[in-house]
Amino acid sequence: MLILNKTAGVFFKPSKRKVYEFLRSFNFHPGTLFLHKIVLGIETSCDDTAAAVVDETGNVLGEAIHSQTEVHLKTGGIVPAVAQQLHRDNIQRIVQEALSASRISPSDLSAIATTIKPGLALSLGVGLSFSLQLVGQLKKPFIPIHHMEAHALTIRLTNKVEFPFLVLLISGGHCLLALVQGVSDFLLLGKSLDIAPGDMLDKVARRLSLIKHPECSTMSGGKAIEHLAKQGNRFHFDIKPPLHRAKNCDFSFTGLQQVTNKRIMKKEKEEGIEEGQILSSAADIAATVQHTMACHIVKRTHRAILFCKQRDLLPQNNAVLVASGGVASNFYVRRALEILTNATQCTLLCPPPRLCTDNGIMIA
Repeated sequence: MLILNKTAGVFFKPSKRKVYEFLRSFNFHPGTLFLHKIVLGIETSCDDTAAAVVDETGNVLGEAIHSQTEVHLKTGGIVPAVAQQLHRDNIQRIVQEALSASRISPSDLSAIATTIKPGLALSLGVGLSFSLQLVGQLKKPFIPIHHMEAHALTIRLTNKVEFPFLVLLISGGHCLLALVQGVSDFLLLGKSLDIAPGDMLDKVARRLSLIKHPECSTMSGGKAIEHLAKQGNRFHFDIKPPLHRAKNCDFSFTGLQQVTNKRIMKKEKEEGIEEGQILSSAADIAATVQHTMACHIVKRTHRAILFCKQRDLLPQNNAVLVASGGVASNFYVRRALEILTNATQCTLLCPPPRLCTDNGIMIA
């Protein structure tokens, strides 16, 4: 706790008066007897301010979330200082909304759980500082949460999944494959050597200027690529999947982004347009990038399944693959993973889309 307090001191620290006012805003009667332990979860690792109240049986009693997507679309990406300020502006309201929806008084909480890593340092600091103030005022236990472990275990809220199982976490900030052997017991099998797949999709979408496309102007980069890819020919351009000769389970997406950028520059010259204008072949490029990314993810995941089965780390039949994170909600990627699991006698499980992205429920 001392170390966490030192860390929090570098970032945003709400005044005691504001925290007292926040606690006094609740009209519920403290001291109510609850049969289950109840945890408040707070998530601010990137660009979503989220909170939720969950009991030990997995019942979601209340939740709230504030998305910064609209703001970051205008700047073409997440600016850490902007994300930090938006977290500061919204965290008290979001926590209050989650608690109000749950009808739980802050004094009746059993503990407060908060994401402490990994993520944007400035964003993490806001949630951590706010949580530590609440912990100090309420005299409740503080539970530090690893963001990726929370994603990996979310499936156990919605499905009865026994250990061990394989988890694929793919998002805008992360990409890894791990064997989940128990709570906080993970064997890392592979990770991205450079950027995450969602980050790559965002950068390609920016290079294609899809925010100017009439059908994609309100979408994030990844969603814009997925939407436009439905109209394109995925075989129009020939791009080899990254690391196709590497005999491991690691990922790489920078090369795919760079090759795509070169293709875009070539097509711009062919069509006689400048950077910032929409290519006539934008849908074909989107389809090719999405297909190549999906093939790469599937091939590395296939290697992980074979590795685990050969060493009896997973059952030979009905082994479970959990796919989570924002990119796991891409239906093309999900369909590719379904083909893989059907071919390897595995079961693919994915949390609902709202639990695939960052949320307070997985933290609680």
